[in-house]
Amino acid sequence: MLQSRRRFLADSTAALGTATALTMGQTAFGTNSARRRLRIAALTTIYHKYSHSEHIIDRFLEGYGWENGHHRPEMDVVSLYVEQVGANDLSRERASRHPSLKIYPTIAEALTQGGTSLEVDGVLLIGEHGNYPHNEKGQHLYPRYEYFKQVVDVYRSTGRTAPLFNDKHLSWNWDYAKEMVETSKSMNFGLMAGSSLPVTWRQPSVDLPLGAEVKEAVGIWGGGIDGGDIHVIEALQSIVERRRGGESGIVAVEAFRGERFWNAFEAGSWQAGGWDPELLEASLSRSNQLNPARPTYSDVLPTTEDLKRLAGGSYAYRFEYADGLKVSIVQFQAGPDQQGGGVVGDCNMAARLHDGEIFSVQFYLPYYSMRNFFSPQVHHIETLFQTGKSPYPIERTLLTTGMTAAGIESLFQDQKRLETPHLAAVKYQPTTESTFRRT
Repeated sequence: MLQSRRRFLADSTAALGTATALTMGQTAFGTNSARRRLRIAALTTIYHKYSHSEHIIDRFLEGYGWENGHHRPEMDVVSLYVEQVGANDLSRERASRHPSLKIYPTIAEALTQGGTSLEVDGVLLIGEHGNYPHNEKGQHLYPRYEYFKQVVDVYRSTGRTAPLFNDKHLSWNWDYAKEMVETSKSMNFGLMAGSSLPVTWRQPSVDLPLGAEVKEAVGIWGGGIDGGDIHVIEALQSIVERRRGGESGIVAVEAFRGERFWNAFEAGSWQAGGWDPELLEASLSRSNQLNPARPTYSDVLPTTEDLKRLAGGSYAYRFEYADGLKVSIVQFQAGPDQQGGGVVGDCNMAARLHDGEIFSVQFYLPYYSMRNFFSPQVHHIETLFQTGKSPYPIERTLLTTGMTAAGIESLFQDQKRLETPHLAAVKYQPTTESTFRRT
């Protein structure tokens, strides 16, 4: 798949201009793209070690390990906007080492390089990390939508567009997210978004067969409300979207926390108010970072009492899909008076197929010192910039953005079951070929 992708990128370079033109008929950016390297603007909230900005932008600047060598993207980050600059900032050092990279004081200037025309061929929008408030629901109010609006203002004023990557969920706000997708479609520019988990390695290295029948699925992690929710929700969605008929949308959500969570945990089935315990066990059994339930053991399946002791602050979302699929997202978290980091340090899922078989995988996040699970995502972003089209449906992240917001809303409304007609309207087909990294 990776070799054929390279051949495709080489063959598609000449078509770059028409892929990203506005519908109003103005000239596209790529008329001389076959003779020059693409120019990328990076817009970010903050840029420090282990921030998403470092993980993504550095890979465009310095390259990354890929297959049997060190891959260097055939494009240059030439413009950088950083809103918050602290003592641990890396942007100034990066600009000093890369002569083609210049820092600008505004988003508009980064896109136009201080002029009046759009001077870049792709945009990295990385609104993650930094000092931004939380609302009363626990959502982190990162300004992704506000950045996006400023980008679109430049597109409209200059009469040109460029493909844009938006890191993680589109926004904390469903209406903002929907507007972002609709704007990209009406202006005809490629929009890609989402978590790095759907495209990282998997253990085992398998995908759900396209068109498989799925009855129920469970995903587990310990990432926390909002910023952690989107990762496990989108990882699981990248698998169940491959079921028969494609994605049908979500009709309802219900959240569980406190005593209601443990009652659901012990219910024994979806019909009884919980989830399939065999799917939860399969998910736990895929973990490489299962917290030992007892001090003298390094590997033991935790009991309910163990889980209460390790993760008293756990919560869950149950999603009902329009085609009858049932999905539970279980977030194992330590309670306010507990220590030890909860239950799992990785993201895992399991699904019950209609023949009764269980399909399960771990979304592999290797060696946090290098964060190499960002490399597959960056490789796909390169595809976006090279072709003008997202390598997987933006509707996936639109749906998972809405699922995250709806789950949080249910928690906020005292774990009330909520109908979600707006999410029932999000229907799409997955790519035929899987997009996670195999090698």
